[in-house]
Amino acid sequence: MPKNIPLINREISWLSFNDRVLQEAADKSVPLVERIRFLAIFSSNLDEFYRVRVATLNRLSSVNTKSKELLGFNPKKTLNEIKNIVVQQENKFNHLYRDIILKELEQQKIFILNEQQLNVSRGLYVQNYFREKVLSTLVPVMIDKNEPFPELKDRAIYFFVRLVQNKNLEKSRLALIEIPTAGTNRFLELPETNKLKFITLIDDVIRYCLDEIFFIFKYDQIESYSIQLTRDAELNLDKHVSEKFIEALTKSLNKRSKGRPMRLLYDKDMPLDMVNYLVDKLDLNIDGLIPGNRYHNFKDFITFPNVGDASLEYSPLPSLPVNGLSIMSSIFAQIAKRDYLVNLPYQSFDYIIHFLREAAIDPKVKEISITLYRLAENSRVIHALINAAKNGKNVYCFLELKARFDERANIYWSNKLEEGGVIVNYGILDYKVHSKICLVKRQERGHIKYYSNLATGNFNEKTAKLYGDHSLFTANPEINAELVKLFEGLRTQTFYKGYTHLIVSPLESRQKLNSLINQEIKNAKAGKTAYIILKMNSLTDEEVIAKLYAANNAGVNIKLIIRGMCCLVPGVKGFSERIEVISIIDRFLEHARVWIFANSGKEKVYLTSADIMARNLDHRVEVGFPILDQEVKAEILKIIDIQLNDNSKAREINQQNNNRYRKTKSKVPVRAQTDIYHYLKYKK
Repeated sequence: MPKNIPLINREISWLSFNDRVLQEAADKSVPLVERIRFLAIFSSNLDEFYRVRVATLNRLSSVNTKSKELLGFNPKKTLNEIKNIVVQQENKFNHLYRDIILKELEQQKIFILNEQQLNVSRGLYVQNYFREKVLSTLVPVMIDKNEPFPELKDRAIYFFVRLVQNKNLEKSRLALIEIPTAGTNRFLELPETNKLKFITLIDDVIRYCLDEIFFIFKYDQIESYSIQLTRDAELNLDKHVSEKFIEALTKSLNKRSKGRPMRLLYDKDMPLDMVNYLVDKLDLNIDGLIPGNRYHNFKDFITFPNVGDASLEYSPLPSLPVNGLSIMSSIFAQIAKRDYLVNLPYQSFDYIIHFLREAAIDPKVKEISITLYRLAENSRVIHALINAAKNGKNVYCFLELKARFDERANIYWSNKLEEGGVIVNYGILDYKVHSKICLVKRQERGHIKYYSNLATGNFNEKTAKLYGDHSLFTANPEINAELVKLFEGLRTQTFYKGYTHLIVSPLESRQKLNSLINQEIKNAKAGKTAYIILKMNSLTDEEVIAKLYAANNAGVNIKLIIRGMCCLVPGVKGFSERIEVISIIDRFLEHARVWIFANSGKEKVYLTSADIMARNLDHRVEVGFPILDQEVKAEILKIIDIQLNDNSKAREINQQNNNRYRKTKSKVPVRAQTDIYHYLKYKK
């Protein structure tokens, strides 16, 4: 591993990314209800960060005294730095919600009321709702101070309740109430009055009616404070890919809710003696103690109801057609003539569904092979594959059971597929199958011909409306011949090398990426045109970063578009003066991975499923693929050019790590996602 190169710690870089999400919630040009949803995304991201990354750091910090030497940084020091940053972000979050967004909602005549702000009529409405819909779902647990503390579920919201009589705190009673949020609406719309809209949370419905829960006890004071515990979500698995593996995975998922406590988010108004009590009972590290506001699991605000006018949300962007590609004609006949690119979410995922449905019913189609990672809740992809199997096709599905937080859903889908006659494989030992590829085998005039779809994002129609990805249809015989070899390797659990066109992890991605960078270095030294443009979700691999620094020093100009983590430090003399890094955060999640190399003026363009992280290059099955069709290549280059010129939603990644909005010389505002939509809409 390279030594003494400038690096940003990946966890700190991730927190910087989440701060960019918080910036969207603060941006007054973003519609108000959408800003609330960005708060929800920030909160959900942070939950996952603690469940996975902080959990891993805690494990590393307790392994041995050599962890700093092995990792290159001190995990305990990093954990402390994480806490300091998170506390600052939580304060920013609370200020934004309480002091800005709530006031802006009020200007729109929308009021979020807590239990103390209910008048008599609204209080009666809440009370009736509580008795009819909520009370039967509550199971209060009385706490005996001499008994073990009740097991808290991962990420569930609880009220920590204290019943006090005659101001005697020592003899007070304690209780826990789990707030029923799973599968229910967190928000209750109250009757409108004089064109004023009122909303309250289920949390406050329960607070308003606490007396109806604890009426059998004697008390003259009742206090309740929200708490939420985040646990270690990493899994320890039996590695055998078989029924035993599925059984082991299911057991591990059940244990996930009982993992080691990582973070206790608590209402900052909770008295110190109650906080200390929880810390003692939960055996929680002090670094995991995070003061917050009265509402936790803010991720539920992603479904915050818009009771105002349409201007409070983004205007809908109807899906655009792909030029020359018709859903009303045979998709195979069209792909046979040329390649087509679907740019999601601007263009419709229905093209992919149409591809699978036609394959399912076409008598000439003999076989379908596909890799699946994350699926929609009611997946039309799954239904098409089952339909194909019922129509006598051989359908091979490589379903990754270890897709983090989708494991349970993927076990469900694997059972459905097998019941429908699909041949299901569960990936490869120790390697996640993260590629997004589909290959259709078709018999035409006595010969076999292949058609494929290769993508940067999942075969998931739900996320396809939210994630920016590219999906390529091709009948190119050279690419498809290599896909045949790749799927054969997946079926036999064999890693092949020697692909000419595809860039496949885990054996060749690192080698081929280094080779492409080395060629730019060679060209720069020879005075030829040399540049690199890379777009991805995350850049953390230190070996590749060192190689990019070497390219910088050889005179290669490098532009990076990175949504999330970026451990490379741009603008450092002797390392990265020619490297510019931006991050675009907007209404859609930037998810595409694109590699562009100048190649002496004959640009090479690749799309890939892989981020530039050690796990993607060395420990997953990933597939990168070249763009050979000149029209498709020009389209990708134009989209990337628009993103590189964004001066509205692009932030600089810099040495200061301050997420400064990027300024360009142009006086014309460029907002990449809006401008890409218009480019595709009017493109001839």
